[in-house]
Amino acid sequence: MKRLLLDVIFASEKRKKVLLLLRDGAQEMETLLRSLGTTRQALLPQIRILEEHYLVVHHDDTYELTTIGKLVVDEMASLVGTLEAFDIDIDYWGTHRLDFLPPHLLKKMSELRNCEIVNPPITELYSLHKSFNPENIPRSVYIVTTIFYPNFYLIVEEMLENDFTVYYIASQELFDKIRTEYPEEFESLMKYETFNMYVYNKKMNFLFFTVDEVHILIQFLRRDSNFANKYVLCNTKSAVKWGKELFEYCLKDSTPITKIK
Repeated sequence: MKRLLLDVIFASEKRKKVLLLLRDGAQEMETLLRSLGTTRQALLPQIRILEEHYLVVHHDDTYELTTIGKLVVDEMASLVGTLEAFDIDIDYWGTHRLDFLPPHLLKKMSELRNCEIVNPPITELYSLHKSFNPENIPRSVYIVTTIFYPNFYLIVEEMLENDFTVYYIASQELFDKIRTEYPEEFESLMKYETFNMYVYNKKMNFLFFTVDEVHILIQFLRRDSNFANKYVLCNTKSAVKWGKELFEYCLKDSTPITKIK
């Protein structure tokens, strides 16, 4: 009697890793052994189980996914990536709100699997650009926020003076605060052609996120409404792409601002 495919895939770490390794194409046994750090004697019984369930075939000493295997592994890879993202700190993810994320980005939470949960000083929140290599990386910063730090104006001015392009989306509440308390500072920023300001037309159910060409930094709201000074920091290409998609999602419901007063 055949095992359930869920057991075949997830009851053995070796079988799961073999399937994920073969996702990129056929591989020789020696390559699999090196990648897994194991022996032929230990791996062959697990591969035989995969073959018996029509997930893997081999020719000579080279192994590859079957059509069924490819279908299963494509779905499996997304699930494994999502689990890895949440496993970084399930207490953090479980206590913070994710419901503001659009469905297409929720489905791609696996893109955040190599992130970390950090507690950086406030003064560093908008200064990740200092790690840029200006010779090779387009210098653009994308910010969506409900909060305003006292030194924000000086940090953004420094970016603009160093030829950064800044895209800044503020919540309606924050924009009202800016017009009341910081009109001169933002009028000064808007004199730069590379400063682009918008106001978000919907409720922001998060505190802020900022994306550049190297990083994404997000501060989610806690589900119990208490404040926690922790952030999700990612520096992989897939996470940055995910962050830019989130910015574009917010931008669609934002109005350009041409003057403060």
